[in-house]
Order: sequence, then structure tokens, then C-alpha cells
Amino acid sequence: MFRLVTSAQALGSLIKDERKKQGLTQIALGEMTGLNQTTISLIEKGKPSVQLQTLLHLLAALNLKLQIGNQEQTKPSADRW
Repeated sequence: MFRLVTSAQALGSLIKDERKKQGLTQIALGEMTGLNQTTISLIEKGKPSVQLQTLLHLLAALNLKLQIGNQEQTKPSADRW
């Protein structure tokens, strides 16, 4: 299933939902990725200052992928940057 992500908050929410779906705590996910719990918490809250490489590493640990497409192909959303 694909979810439209148009903000740091939406991406954080997606990561949190998937982490919980997999039965992982922030600490357990941190151990898998080498990130501390505070960093994962900030990402899940949508703090926009996280490095792209950190996000990609976190998505890979959750077996998620990032897919980019033209904006015309997506439905309008109130959740914008």
C-alpha cells in the first residue's frame, strides 16, 4: 500500500505507524539502525532537521522504500510542505 507523504509530519507518522505495526519500540528500532531513541522520536514527530541518509536508513530497516513521482499523478492533499 502506498501513502502520500507531503510533509515531515506525514513521513514521521508513516514511520511510527509502520514501527508499531511491526511490534517494534523506538529503542528496538534504534538498535537495528544504530540511531538513538531520541532521534527516532524526533523523526516520528516530524522534526524537519533530520538528514536524508538517516531517513533512508530508517526506511530500509522497516522494509519501506521511497518512491518519487510527478505531482500531477497524485491526488491533492491538505498535507503539504
